[in-house]
Amino acid sequence: MHFILKKWKNILPMLHNDNNIAVKVTDLGKAYRIGIVEEKEKNLSTAILKAILSPVKNFRKIKSLKNVSSEATGKDVFWANRNISFEVKKGEVLGIIGKNGAGKSTLLKMLSRITEPTEGRIELVGRVASLLEVGTGFNPELTGRENIFLNGTILGLTKKEIEERYESIVEFSGIEKFIETPVKRYSSGMKVRLAFAVAAHLDPEILIIDEVLAVGDAEFQKKCLGKMQDVAGKEGRTVLFVSHDMAAVKNLCTRAILLQHGSIVFEGSANDVVNYYLQNAASIASQNNKDFSQAKGNKNFVVTDIEMLDENNNNIQIAESGRDFQLKISYEAKEVAINPVVIIHIKNNLEQILFTCLSRNSYQGIMQLKNTGNITCVIPKLPLLSGLYSIDIALKYDQELTFYLENIFSFEVETGDFFNTGKINSDMMNGMIIYHKWKVN
Repeated sequence: MHFILKKWKNILPMLHNDNNIAVKVTDLGKAYRIGIVEEKEKNLSTAILKAILSPVKNFRKIKSLKNVSSEATGKDVFWANRNISFEVKKGEVLGIIGKNGAGKSTLLKMLSRITEPTEGRIELVGRVASLLEVGTGFNPELTGRENIFLNGTILGLTKKEIEERYESIVEFSGIEKFIETPVKRYSSGMKVRLAFAVAAHLDPEILIIDEVLAVGDAEFQKKCLGKMQDVAGKEGRTVLFVSHDMAAVKNLCTRAILLQHGSIVFEGSANDVVNYYLQNAASIASQNNKDFSQAKGNKNFVVTDIEMLDENNNNIQIAESGRDFQLKISYEAKEVAINPVVIIHIKNNLEQILFTCLSRNSYQGIMQLKNTGNITCVIPKLPLLSGLYSIDIALKYDQELTFYLENIFSFEVETGDFFNTGKINSDMMNGMIIYHKWKVN
């Protein structure tokens, strides 16, 4: 018990603060030690011998990897979060936004007591339920039903309390037919459905939701957002919500914080923070473009570079509506890929998907990729109004996700003569143009 209290001394129940405060974070930071590379041995016998002869050295190396003080600096130390302070009132919905790598997920892991902070203090009032990654908190060998009871028990509910909520959980998840199936056989979408249903229906005082809802279908996302509104508004519970969907943040959240480089750079109402984020999106996005290390998937088939080209294959910095637009994607593959699937989502400044380019539906014939090469997506007469846009890219091969990264690339579009009428529309921004005609009788 003493060990547990010592280890988690900076994550404690709130004992002395305002009764209306559900979450209080003070000077929070998380550092990781990097750059220590293991020495590879030529054979197993040499490795075993070295381990036996150098126990002290090995122990010190492990300890140095684990222990990072609040004063730690240098090339081998990376601060994922630093100097974060905020409060969340009971019944409030706090949006947490920022580009990939800004430190959002690390912050939520500390709030969920999955990761120990390096410095600072977290004070929480009540039970915390988290939905951070697909399948988090599930035992893959247990069935869906067994995992519901397991999660409820972890949250401190009695068997009777879980039974009272069981039918609502199963109905909300929409996977009644598979509830007695081991979770390891669930798709990612099924895991998200069940995980959200469990987290939302076991009456936690604090609900923490990461952007994993993006895995589910649009109808289920809408259903989840409605449930979060009920949890916060009608039930008076506290919600911390991370999302790239700026429209959802505006609609759902009362307040928001913007993270950049692991620190809070702007805090205020959801509308003010989102508007600030969008106004500064160009500079913020440029710092994260082409950072492919954050991608999800098995990495057997990955993106290594992205370029914008015009109709003459010249590199461009700004696209023009109405002109042919090309995205040249450089890739590397561990094996020759036959008939892979390339998916590109084009999103507006609210990070809403405007349209999708899908290779399986539009490529003529069977696509065959070598170990290295380029894939070029050509969009004739770019149907976008002026503004800032971003791209998600997903690569699938043999029914497996090999690469997926949101906001992998950002680009700007300037107004052009889309209809070849000699007229340029300058009144509207950040949307789609569809080809159409007018008739007057």
